[in-house]
Amino acid sequence: MDTHSQCSRTAPGPVRTGRAEGRKNDVRVLVVEDEQLLADAVATGLRREAMAVDVVYDGAAALERVGVNDYDVVVLDRDLPLVHGDDVCRKIVELGMPTRVLMLTAAGDVSDRVEGLELGADDYLPKPFAFTELTARVRALGRRTSVPLPPVLERAGIKLDPNRREVFRDGREVQLAPKEFAVLEVLMRSEGAVVSAEQLLEKAWDENTDPFTNVVRVTVMTLRRKLGEPPVIVTVPGSGYRI
Repeated sequence: MDTHSQCSRTAPGPVRTGRAEGRKNDVRVLVVEDEQLLADAVATGLRREAMAVDVVYDGAAALERVGVNDYDVVVLDRDLPLVHGDDVCRKIVELGMPTRVLMLTAAGDVSDRVEGLELGADDYLPKPFAFTELTARVRALGRRTSVPLPPVLERAGIKLDPNRREVFRDGREVQLAPKEFAVLEVLMRSEGAVVSAEQLLEKAWDENTDPFTNVVRVTVMTLRRKLGEPPVIVTVPGSGYRI
């Protein structure tokens, strides 16, 4: 998806779990949009930014997901089938969740925006919108649900800059794929604590990932190789990984 393109309604395109480690602000996102092409296009674009994204196409499914998963941001279309977006927003507010709501609507009148915000939405974006603006707003909302952390993470000779998406090992730049970067960021933020494979799966992938997959092990293996010697990612048998 071209991040400079305009998105519109015609654009082509469980167990409660923890939040994802995204490219910028550790953001896990639920996209709720009844236009499937648009929803899938938005989700694809956000995933390219190393965010973990789930997608549903109606309000009833949205309520089910927010009831069992911890989302940092819900990108919520207002005009939804089965359960209206207004009711989804009200429910999130009633539950007292830290989840932030970015409401989308084809109506651009000021009165519509005010009404959406009064329902409890944290931000409002009329359609059509630029994907770059949507991404910036999701990141900004994600920051509100996160504990402030140092802008640059350093440990064991590794320097990771989430904002620039840069990684250095003993002064040498390391080029990482998005999931490798996300896994490394989770491990760096744990400050030496052991992170289980299940936690990495929850935080760096979306809920559609097979829990029995070996994707975590493979990603850690390639991450170790790229970071070089001596190894800094330690496997704790039966528990997980730590730096």
